[in-house]
Amino acid sequence: MFKQLFACAMALGAASAQAVGPSAEVIHWWTSGGESAAVKQLANAYRAAGGTWIDTAIAGGEQARAVTLNRMVGGKAPAAAQFNISKQFLDIVDQDMLVQLDDVARQEHWESTLPEPIVNTIRIDGHYYAMPMNIHMQTWIWYSKAAFKKAGIAKEPATVDELFAALDKLKAAGLVPLAHGGQAWQEHILFASLLANMGGRQLYLQVMRDRDQRVINSEPVRKVLLAYKRLQSYVDPASPGRNWNDATAMLVSGKAGVQIMGDWAKGEFSNAKMAPGVDFGCIPGLGANSPYLIQGDAFVFPRSDRAEVQQAQKLMTKVLLAPATQVSFNKLKGSVPPRADADTSQLDACARVGAAIMRDRNRQAGAPEIYLTPDQNGAVQDALTAYWNTSMPVEKAQKALAAALRN
Repeated sequence: MFKQLFACAMALGAASAQAVGPSAEVIHWWTSGGESAAVKQLANAYRAAGGTWIDTAIAGGEQARAVTLNRMVGGKAPAAAQFNISKQFLDIVDQDMLVQLDDVARQEHWESTLPEPIVNTIRIDGHYYAMPMNIHMQTWIWYSKAAFKKAGIAKEPATVDELFAALDKLKAAGLVPLAHGGQAWQEHILFASLLANMGGRQLYLQVMRDRDQRVINSEPVRKVLLAYKRLQSYVDPASPGRNWNDATAMLVSGKAGVQIMGDWAKGEFSNAKMAPGVDFGCIPGLGANSPYLIQGDAFVFPRSDRAEVQQAQKLMTKVLLAPATQVSFNKLKGSVPPRADADTSQLDACARVGAAIMRDRNRQAGAPEIYLTPDQNGAVQDALTAYWNTSMPVEKAQKALAAALRN
């Protein structure tokens, strides 16, 4: 009897030892309802492949990145960490603190399958340092079907003038016309939306990518700033400090009509069991040729001398780039897979529209963070939020914007 028990115990121990695979701690800031559901798809896929996913979720991108950087400097880096596809990780690349992903990029044909603004951001001095997980478009216009019906809006706006007309009708109907979280980064999104939709791709790139001082000080940009300030008359008094997902909840409840926000907001609608085209509408841009401002999320892999960490990182690149994982994650995240050759048929109607537009290189443009350093981006946000929240004259705001974008 003792021998049988001993044999069983040894067998269970061996099975447990075999079940323990690479252990990966992952720092990210996907903490809202829709985001949490999406990241579980990644964790489940990693575990199914034999790995152990240690989830370290930290609310807020700045806070999560700060923890990651502190851990890296202190010698206790995670296996992987979320960053935006932006210039956020330039400093740690310069310090040779990240694993190069050239082999993965070559195997997955990133240069030909990823949008050019994304490739130009994650490839630094000829080497790849971040693994894109999704593509987000920051300036979708979301609207509540119930609110539009109550306000008597029969047709979704197709121009900036029609958008303002819809906001006026929502206001007259006693609804909050524009659901907005009064935070600097959200105000930057409002400005970028108007800059892209009023000025088109050329003006947008001249301002954000080229930082052309003559253009920034021009009359077209002045008109964009005036329209941006006009939006403030449509938000409710409680907007300062509100989180973006709380603003989305105002559309979910039918309390508000419109929100200008990235397609991560769609995850909140999905989490509330709302269907695109039935309960809410999504407008990628005001006009057939409006630029599609893309960014996204990526994982970076801090360098480690530990073989078990390297093994965990290799398993992550294999599992998380698998087509099935990409689709299951992006379907819940509200984003689209980064690869142009991905199967988007399982995505919702809004995501399919976005994926189709993204394949048109003439409509691709990076979100502001693609072109601006964190310092430049912060300076632009400071200028815009000061203009939004004070009685600052437009002339002063335009000068502040030009100063923030000065080379």
